[in-house]
Amino acid sequence: MTNEKLYCYTGRLLRINLTSKGFSIEKTRRDFVEKYIGGRGLGIRYLLEEVSPKIDPLSPDNKIIISTGPLTGTIAPLSGRYPIITKSPLTNTVCDSYSGSYFGVRMKYSGYDLLIVEGRADKPTYIEITEKGVEFHDAKNLWGLGTLETSRRIKEELGDENASVLAIGPAGENLIRFASVVDSGLWVHGRGGAGAVFGSKNLKALVVRNIKGDVRLYDPDKFRETVVELTRNRVKTSENLWAQTDGTPLIVDISHNAGVLPTYGFMSGSFEYHDKINTDRVKEATAKKYACPYCPLACKRILKFDSRLIKSPEYETLAMLGSNTGLRNLKDVAEVAEVATDLGMDTISLGATIGFTIHLYEKRMISEKDLNGLKPSWNDVEFLIELSEMIAYRRGFGNLLAEGTRRAAEKIRGEALKERLDVKGAEIPAYDPRGTYGMALAYATADRGACHLRAWAVAYDAFGEMDPYSFVGKAQLVKDLQDLNSIKWSLIICDFWLSSYEDMVKLLRPALGRDYTVEELKIIGERIWNISRVFNLREGFKKEDDTLPPKMFNEPLKGGKTDGKTVDLHQFKESLSEYYKLRGWDEEGRPIGETLKRLEIDVEY
Repeated sequence: MTNEKLYCYTGRLLRINLTSKGFSIEKTRRDFVEKYIGGRGLGIRYLLEEVSPKIDPLSPDNKIIISTGPLTGTIAPLSGRYPIITKSPLTNTVCDSYSGSYFGVRMKYSGYDLLIVEGRADKPTYIEITEKGVEFHDAKNLWGLGTLETSRRIKEELGDENASVLAIGPAGENLIRFASVVDSGLWVHGRGGAGAVFGSKNLKALVVRNIKGDVRLYDPDKFRETVVELTRNRVKTSENLWAQTDGTPLIVDISHNAGVLPTYGFMSGSFEYHDKINTDRVKEATAKKYACPYCPLACKRILKFDSRLIKSPEYETLAMLGSNTGLRNLKDVAEVAEVATDLGMDTISLGATIGFTIHLYEKRMISEKDLNGLKPSWNDVEFLIELSEMIAYRRGFGNLLAEGTRRAAEKIRGEALKERLDVKGAEIPAYDPRGTYGMALAYATADRGACHLRAWAVAYDAFGEMDPYSFVGKAQLVKDLQDLNSIKWSLIICDFWLSSYEDMVKLLRPALGRDYTVEELKIIGERIWNISRVFNLREGFKKEDDTLPPKMFNEPLKGGKTDGKTVDLHQFKESLSEYYKLRGWDEEGRPIGETLKRLEIDVEY
C-alpha cells in the first residue's frame, strides 16, 4: 500500500491539546494503516505509541482517541460505528468502547481519520470539530447538566439540531470509574469509563456538525455493486434479520431459557418475570425505530409510555438493570436506564453494582446508615434511581461504589470479597458464565476486562450446539472470534452483521484497490489482539488476572436450567493453558518472540 494512492482514508489526523488550547493537523501514519487498517487496530496502535506505561488514566497524560475505519462514511452496510479508545480508569487496561450514530461519519467527512485529545483544560470546555481544525467553547454553564440537556443546549447554541454531540454527565465530571460518554442522547459508549477520562480533562463534550461529504473509493461502481450484492445475500438474511424485527431484547427469553440470565445479583440464571421485560413488551411499547448510518436493519427503538418517549433499553440493560435487580416492568427498567444515561453511567457496571450492594446489605456488611437511610431491596425502582444518583454524585457510600465492585470489595474486605463480580476490574455482563463455559473463557481473556462482545461464545454453547458445561473446543472458538472481531472493528462493521473474512475481502477490493486475502485479514486480526495484550502486559497484567471472580467457581446458581452449576476450576485452568498455546504465548500468557516476529509486532513490553 505504501506506493499506492490512499483510498478510503483522509490521510489526516487531528490532534487537540486541551492544556494549550491548541491543535495540529498531521498525516495519518501510513505504516500503521498498512498493519492495522483502522478503527480498533489503528486506535490501539496509536495509544500504545503515545501513552506511557503505568500512567494514571485520570491524569492529563492519558489520551482520548477516536478512530474511523476505511468503510466509515461509505455506503457499506452496518459501517456506522466508531470507537473511543483510551486507557481505562476502571481496569487500567486498554479500552475501546463502541457506539453507532453519525459522529464517526461526520468526523471523516470533516477530513480526519483519527482524533487525539490530550492534556487537561483549566476550566470546563467543549470542543467543536471543523474542517479547519477546532473551536474551543466555554462549558461552564453546561457543567453539572445531564447528557440529554447538554446535547440539547449545544445543538441550540450552534444552531444545528442534527449536530453529533458526545457528552458526559455528572458521573463523568465526578470521575466515576464506569462513567459513559453519550452520543446525542441516543447512543452510548458504555464500558471502561471513557466518561471519567473526559471529566478528568474538563472536557464536557466533543461536537461535529451535520456536514455533507463523501469518501474516495478505488472503484465506486464495483463497490456499489458489491454492497448491493452483500446486502441482499449476506445482510438481509435469517441470520441477521432478528436485529430488524426484534433487536437485542430478543435475547432476554433466550438467556432465561438457557439459564444464563443474571437474576437477583447473579444468584440465578432464570427470572420468573422475564416475560415482563422481553421483546414482546418492547414491541408493544415501540413508538418508532431509528438506525445508524447506512444500516438496513434499523435495530434501535423509541418506546412510548403514556405520553412519554424513552429510548428502548438493549438486552444488556434489560438484564443488568432488570432481572439482575429484580425489576418486573419494562417501563421501570426504561426509566432507570434513562436516568443512568442522563447521569452518564454504564448500565452493565451499574446494574452489577446495585445487585452487589443489595447482597452486602442482606449479609449485614452495610446498613441503611451507610446508605443515607436507603433500604436496599429487589424490585424497587425508587431505590435504584436514588442509589444511581448517590454513585454519580459520590454521596456517602456511593463514593466507594463509584470505584467499581472490585475496589469496593477490597476496601470492605471479609465476606465482600466473595461478592466481587469483575474480571480485571470490569463487572461481568449479562451472560452468567456458570451456564456458558465459552463465555467464562471469553470473559477471562478479554483485553478490556469482562466483555461479552470480544467473543460471543454463548451463541455456540448455551444458545447453540456445543456443550455449555464443557471447555472442549472453547479455546479455539474464543481465539477465532476474538481475531475475527478485531478485524471487523477495524474496518468498522457492526456486530449485528455476522460478516465473514470473505465478505470483508469483497468490500475492501473495490474500496481500497488492494486484493487482501482471507489469510492476510486473519493475520491482521491476530496482530491487533496481540498488541492489546502487549499494552496490558506493559501495564503489569499477569496470568493471574485472566480469571473469573471467586463467586463463579464457588457459588452454585439457584433455580432454572442451570440450577447447581458453577464453573469447573480445573477445566478452566486447562482451557486457559490451551488458549495460550493456540495464541503462541508462553505459560504466563506472554507472546513469545516467534509469535511477535510472525505478526510483525516490534513493540516491547
